[in-house]
Amino acid sequence: MNIYVGNLPYQTTQDDLRVQFEQYGVVESVNIIQDRETGRSKGFGFVVMPDSTGAQKAIDSLNDVDMGGRKMKVNEARPRAEGGSGGGGGGGGERRW
Repeated sequence: MNIYVGNLPYQTTQDDLRVQFEQYGVVESVNIIQDRETGRSKGFGFVVMPDSTGAQKAIDSLNDVDMGGRKMKVNEARPRAEGGSGGGGGGGGERRW
């Protein structure tokens, strides 16, 4: 199961996150998302646990738990939406003062 972990302290390492989740079962992988330009953590990541029972137990146990002064948000990751990040319409039209 792919698990989303949000609201992480920016100094959290992948090893820190792995330790938290290994209490509930085997952790296949951990990935903390980093800003491309700065290399700093964006404050969220993903943990993959192959056993769905252990994964659900981790979600139930770790959601809203304090880690480094921040309450983690932990839930099953949702698939990314197809397409891009959208676009925005335009203003257009005539301006009247």
